[in-house]
Amino acid sequence: MNTLLRITLPLLFATSTALADNGTPAALDDGWKVADAGKLGWNTGLFESAGKKIADGTWKGTTSLLVAHKGQLIHESYYNEGSLEHLNDTRSLTKTVTAMLVGAAIDRDLIASVDERVFDAFKDRPAPKNPDPRKNAITLEDLLTMSSLLECNDENQFSSGNEERMYVTEDWIGFVLDLPIKGFAPWDTKPSDSPHGRSFAYCTAGSFLLGAVIERASGKRLGEFSAEVLEAPLGIDRVQWNQAPDGTGIGGGGTRFRSRDLAKLGELLRKGGEWNGQRVLPKDWVDRMLTVRAQARDDADYGYQIWKFRFARKGKQVDTWAMAGNGGNYVFIAPSLDLVAVVTSTAYNQRFAHPQSQQIFSEIVLEAMP
Repeated sequence: MNTLLRITLPLLFATSTALADNGTPAALDDGWKVADAGKLGWNTGLFESAGKKIADGTWKGTTSLLVAHKGQLIHESYYNEGSLEHLNDTRSLTKTVTAMLVGAAIDRDLIASVDERVFDAFKDRPAPKNPDPRKNAITLEDLLTMSSLLECNDENQFSSGNEERMYVTEDWIGFVLDLPIKGFAPWDTKPSDSPHGRSFAYCTAGSFLLGAVIERASGKRLGEFSAEVLEAPLGIDRVQWNQAPDGTGIGGGGTRFRSRDLAKLGELLRKGGEWNGQRVLPKDWVDRMLTVRAQARDDADYGYQIWKFRFARKGKQVDTWAMAGNGGNYVFIAPSLDLVAVVTSTAYNQRFAHPQSQQIFSEIVLEAMP
């Protein structure tokens, strides 16, 4: 894998010198329109309070907070090791990017549709273990919605497909293809009894396999394909894509982006596939991504490799889509509010990480809105 030189800021709480002291973003040549949140009626005192809580350790590990409203970047702050040029290890947030790339491949007729059978893309490989007609019937949509019948669950340490088991093998593709079909204990909810007809199980191995399908369909490395169809149109020129031991791009996690570029990905989804008037992804694909496909938990739903949460603001529910990754890394997209927010964090494998970043979005960003 590629290595990355990190420069740690000498202060616990520091803001990039390219930014104004009040968190107003600088006008840079990166495609972002910028505005002063205070002049737009935002309660900027809440942003200042967030900075204080991060500085005194009340909120741990947070490295950046960016907010875009109605297509303008209106707040940008960096903390701890965060900075304007820092490449954030976003972990599973990558999964949503992989879903975008599936859509780009379908748009270019490299993949027929989400109904394509996954195992058909790997017919040149040795016959997988645990053969079963139900494995052969697994589609791209099954992987996109975390609802395939493969016995794969990252939240169960005993699962055959737990991501940690994959990471210690050499052949990650073979690892996924060899997984058995899962069974349903009496206390498990079967697909036929689940909302939307899909039984959700979080499976990074399935997301990795999506990336492998894209590589085979495009004839390019995942990072190369992403640079061509997604990053270049968005003006993103610094990214780190990682690779499995055999060189396959890792579509399940770990890609590193700058915070401003993460905000661009969120804005692309908010605008239905457009960035600054340019069509990057088909609108119908973004609509498909941002449609509930499975119930992930009692408090969260799932689309195509993206979460949907329900927050509250002024007594009303705010449906919010979220690209999310270990450590508390988030890109929040609230279409009804024309809002995108980025929270990056290095609180990896900490129980407080996700609740903390969601709290920052709820108590700071939503409450600060005019």
